[in-house]
This record gives sequence, C-alpha cells and structure tokens, in this order.
Amino acid sequence: MPVALLALAIGAFGIGTTEFVMMGVLPQTAADFHIDIPTAGYFISAYALGVVIGAPLLTAVAVRLPRKTMLLSMMGLFTLGNGLFALSPNQEFGVAFRFLAGLPHGAFFGAGAVVASSMAKPGQRAKAVSMMFMGLTLANVIGVPLGTLLGQQVGWRATFGVVAVIGLVAAAAIAKLVPHQGRPAETSLRGELGAFRRPQVWLALAIVTFGLGGVFACLSYITPMLTDVAGYSPSNVTLLLSLAGVGMTLGNYLGGRLADRALMPGLYAALLSLAAVLGIFTITAQGKVGAAITIFFVGVAGFMIGPMMQARIMEKAGGTPSLVSAAVQSAFNIANSIGASLGGLVIAGGLGLVAPNWVGASLAVLGLSIALFSGTLDRREAREAEQREQRELALAS
Repeated sequence: MPVALLALAIGAFGIGTTEFVMMGVLPQTAADFHIDIPTAGYFISAYALGVVIGAPLLTAVAVRLPRKTMLLSMMGLFTLGNGLFALSPNQEFGVAFRFLAGLPHGAFFGAGAVVASSMAKPGQRAKAVSMMFMGLTLANVIGVPLGTLLGQQVGWRATFGVVAVIGLVAAAAIAKLVPHQGRPAETSLRGELGAFRRPQVWLALAIVTFGLGGVFACLSYITPMLTDVAGYSPSNVTLLLSLAGVGMTLGNYLGGRLADRALMPGLYAALLSLAAVLGIFTITAQGKVGAAITIFFVGVAGFMIGPMMQARIMEKAGGTPSLVSAAVQSAFNIANSIGASLGGLVIAGGLGLVAPNWVGASLAVLGLSIALFSGTLDRREAREAEQREQRELALAS
C-alpha cells in the first residue's frame, strides 16, 4: 500500500477523535461553561450538523480544485475549528466552533477516498480506502480513551488543543506524502450532481443510513447498558469502549478486503450479522462476560459496512465520485441521529435500556432489505445489457 495512505489515516484519526471524544469529556465541558449535561449535548449536535451540511457544500464549492489542495484546505479548517473550540469563551462560541470543526469532516473523507482509490492497484481500491478509514476506527481504540483521560486529568481544552495539533501533523503529512493529483479531469458541479440521478446512488445512501443507524441505536446508549444492566462500574466503561473500537478496526479491515473480492455478498453477510448480533445483545447484556464479547462483535459487524458502502457508491457514481463519496459521511451522521433518536424513544417508552438493541436489529434488517433490492437491480441491469449486446451482434451478422 502507498505510504501516502498513512497521511490520510492520520487525518482520519484526528477527525474520529474529535467526533467521539466529546462524549467522553461532556461532564467537564458542561462544568466549565456552567451548563447542564443536556445543554452541553449541543456540542455533539453542532458537530453532526456541520458534517451533514459541510460534506456536500464544501465538496461542491471546491469541485474543480486539485484533490491534494482540497485535502489540505479541509485539514486546515479542521485544525482551526478545533483550536478555536479549545479557546471558546462561552457556550455560544463553543457551539459555533464545533459546527465549524464539523464542516470539513465529510469533504475530507470524500476527497480522501477518491485519492486513496486512485493510488491503489486494480483490485485493491476498497482495501486502500479501508486503510484510510483505519485511522477513524483507531481513534476509538486510542484517541478517544486517551483524550477522555486527558480531559479528566488536565481539562477538556487540553484534549481539543491536542486534536488541533494532530490536524497540523496530518496537514504536514499530506503535504509531504500525498502526490500531486492535478485538477479533476472534466469535472463540474453539474456533473457531480448528475450522479444523484442514479437510483443506485440513493439506494446506497439509504443502506448507510439505516444499516449503520442500527449500530448507533446500540452505541448511543451503551454506557447505561453496561453500567445499569451488565453491572460494570463507570471506570470500566472506557476499556469496554476500547474493546468495541478494536472490533471496529477489525471490521473495517475485513470490510475493505471483502469489498474488493465479493462486495454485495459481503455486504449482505455484514448486515445480517449486525442484525443477529444486536438481537443477541438484548440477552447477553444481562451479564458482564456476554456483554463484553457482544460489544466487540457489534463493532466488527457494524464497521465492515463502511468500506463496502464507500466502494459501492464510488462505483455507482461513475466518473463523478467526489460529491457522492462525501455524501456518505452525511448519511453516516444522519444514521447517528436516527439511531440515537429511535433508541431514546423506546427507552422513554418504558421498554428498558436494552430495547435500543431491538431497534438496531430492525434497522439492520431494513438496510439488508434495501441492499437485496439494490442487488436485484444490478442483476436486472446486467441481463438487459447482455440482451442488448446479443441483439446488436444479431443485427451485425
């Protein structure tokens, strides 16, 4: 694999850390701004909103820029947003700077996925994309636990100051290691938007939204599940989240390899496995050992889906992959919102803390149904193309 993928992975590591570490330092942030925890939750929502808006908007604005320039610009904006958030004088500025930090998230991954794919050998493109996303999954193993610990010991501002430094390191690595890409050939905003006229693109985004929504229905409420149901102490939750992060890293690795070898069968297997594991978690959450084992496999099954869907949507976008690739990140964060909202509803409805796992399993089944329909369209299109070719040969003879 090209060494330039390391630079992209460092950027992904920084982005993954800033996205998820906010959950770990939320109490310290709330105390510093003299607000309650639900109000501090706006720092999480503001970042997610930035991702959803920034992914298509910034990609569209910079569609004709060389992709290396795009990557450097997005990492510069990321560094600025996190640095300013670390210096926030009050809650209002903090929310605004978290929104700013979220804006480049999707655009960076969209451009990075295209660059990683372009540098790989034929048959290894999804593997290359998964290597970039390895930084995102490692953030959950290393960045988030260490960032949470730093926030608890030194203060949350130190955590985001370090994240800003990671952004500077990533920008330097991209400048040094990523080869010049040139301007995208014959690319225009109109051409990029044209990819959204393809039904398969929308189906791919729907698979991400509902399939990964199942993961977030579970993970959004994993802490009370582990403490109030499984019986773990709060101090052990960080280690268990790291275990889930290890599962995510393994899932990302496996998903990248399956995408290059058997994309759709691999996707069906991942979604089916996710539904099964989440259903099993409603039972195993009652005990410590079972909960620990199951949360690992939730990470594996859930994050196998990411690289496969990134490869799928780039394939269906044809020669205009940047905007739809960035849109995957918007779908990812919409999945986060849907999963968390539906999981919260069933808890509020009195169905118990493990009920979000049933919601997650149902969303995974819905994602699998959409994937099966998309695969059926593939086969239909292949048959029609074969029939056209046979008619043309018959006419030519």
